[in-house]
Amino acid sequence: MAGSPLVHQLLAATSDSLSDSSDGSLASDQPKLTQPAPYLSPHPPSSRQLSSTTPIISFEPPPAQHIPPSHPEFGFDHHNQHFRYISQFRPILNQLSDSFHSLLASKDHTYQIAAQDIITQEPEEPGYWVYLSTYLSYLILILLGHVRDFFGKRFKSAAFLHLMPQDGYAALNSDFDSFYTRRLKARMDDCFGRPVTGVAGRTIKLLERVTTDHCKSFQYTHQLHQALNISSYNYLGFAQSQGYVTDRVERTLHQESVSVGGARQDVGTLARHIRCEKLISQFLGVQETMLISQGFATNSTTFPAIAAKGTLIISDEFNHSSIRFGSRLSGGMVRQFKHNDMLDLAKLLRESISQGQPRTHRPWKKIIVVVEGIYSMEGTIVNLPALYALKAIYKFYLYVDEAHSIGALGPRGRGVCDYFGLDPEGIDIMMGTLTKSFGASGGYIAGKSAIINPLRAKNHSSVYSESMSPAVIQQIMSSLTLIAGLEESEPTPSPEDPAGGTTMAVERPMVPEGQERLRRLAFNARYLSSGLRKLGFIVYGDRDSPIIPLLIFHPGKMLQFSRMMLERYAIVVVVVAYPATPLVSSRVRFCVSASHTKQDIDKILVATDQIGDLLGLKMSKRNGFLSNISSSNFPNHSGHDDDMNQVNVDGCQRWDIQTVLDNSLALVQA
Repeated sequence: MAGSPLVHQLLAATSDSLSDSSDGSLASDQPKLTQPAPYLSPHPPSSRQLSSTTPIISFEPPPAQHIPPSHPEFGFDHHNQHFRYISQFRPILNQLSDSFHSLLASKDHTYQIAAQDIITQEPEEPGYWVYLSTYLSYLILILLGHVRDFFGKRFKSAAFLHLMPQDGYAALNSDFDSFYTRRLKARMDDCFGRPVTGVAGRTIKLLERVTTDHCKSFQYTHQLHQALNISSYNYLGFAQSQGYVTDRVERTLHQESVSVGGARQDVGTLARHIRCEKLISQFLGVQETMLISQGFATNSTTFPAIAAKGTLIISDEFNHSSIRFGSRLSGGMVRQFKHNDMLDLAKLLRESISQGQPRTHRPWKKIIVVVEGIYSMEGTIVNLPALYALKAIYKFYLYVDEAHSIGALGPRGRGVCDYFGLDPEGIDIMMGTLTKSFGASGGYIAGKSAIINPLRAKNHSSVYSESMSPAVIQQIMSSLTLIAGLEESEPTPSPEDPAGGTTMAVERPMVPEGQERLRRLAFNARYLSSGLRKLGFIVYGDRDSPIIPLLIFHPGKMLQFSRMMLERYAIVVVVVAYPATPLVSSRVRFCVSASHTKQDIDKILVATDQIGDLLGLKMSKRNGFLSNISSSNFPNHSGHDDDMNQVNVDGCQRWDIQTVLDNSLALVQA
């Protein structure tokens, strides 16, 4: 690895890949890499060795340089136009069997047939020693925390006054309830909530902050640092300060107000809202759409409007907290099935229908099955064909949360239905957010008119929440038309349609920019996911998902991974721990974007590979979806004639970083 020319080129070159953009930013304005990466031992170092190792990248920019007021937002890969892919479901088999098509069409189908066509691998588990050491580390942290609390209350009582009753007032937060936040999370707060400025696009500017009291407080130094952004859910790269979409939003700000000044049921419905809802309906292929101004509220206020006492809500165990919150508010009965396990769902449906409601055993008034298109912490894609088959048998309502899948999946970017090639009519309620792929805010509820129209009066967001601002609506419409390949035009009101129609002409072939964004996102997702797997990391999720969770397990390693990626390689990542994940499943969540170039993904792979060696994170005993593929079967696209270095670990073939970089196209197309 030490002699790999491409790795040295990536680490020794200046940060040109952070400067290629549509705004013409210069490479000389960026921090430079100082030296090639030395060979890093695969054995985990001691804490003293870890703190004393020399950073590979100088995080501080040279004094003579300054960070420009604007940064690269969307990178264009001029070197190779083949780094593209189409996001479309490709089963493990070459094609769906005839039995699966008959499964969806016949009345006596069974789920076992579907399971033969759509094969999902179980998440890989590490060795028992990983779980043992992780639990032991938490135990030590908890014990030390309680010891510090015990002595602190007696010798430094002033620091604990806010956790004790005073003058007859009870403490708002007890020492027990706030223990995890005070004693565990607070020690790594520098990895969370990092303040930024500017546009959170392909790169991002961080406001430097320092702490002298172990992250209890921070002081800002008024310094800015630019870094590669692999943490924002900017899937299609619409987080930009200029371009077609931004120009239209800016024009809207000059023409209309920033705020609507009312709820949808009052005076907050503009003609622009109606046109946007029609546009989303056309994009999704549904009858009706209702906009909601806040993403979390889209779920949390919809469930109380569609469910009540006597309703059974069957939810995936890893569904988003907004779904759980709304389900509890509805008053309905909530039951969970194992994550993306259709066999467990079928078993639960049979049991629920046969037994009925608790105590009375009366039939349920209605059953709603709730899933997500892409699960935000797991990166898995819902098994929608199997859900369609179960729906035909058990006659439940299907609610699909496409917060992360709309715009990010499918050859046309229209979500999981587009990805699997299924009719969206099979989904009763389609929910989505407009913050991820479209660079706006808020969400929508879509489906048949008979379902959506009553929600306009019953959903609390329509009555109590502020409407979307005109600028946000314009961002949604412009980005949607760009993705869908539709011609956006000025509205032409008429007596029959005062809102002015959908502001679009007929559908035409997809414009190059929309196609470019969708295909680049698909390539980046498959390349990074496949590359990490072949390097030996435990990676969850599907290869077509733009969310790529890399399992770290140990909280201390999670902390060091985030700090080292930023300080050594100028890469910003998001790390996730309990309670967002199970206690022993701490992870880093990579979010790829269409704005990333192939060279950006190369740098992420190189940085992750070296830190993974340093922290001992390569714990995989298999190669994920590529376990039957050998690097010897792949062409070498780099032009080098070097033999591919292959490492076997417990009988599984693992690749070195140079082999992964040389075979990016083959990895994606495998």
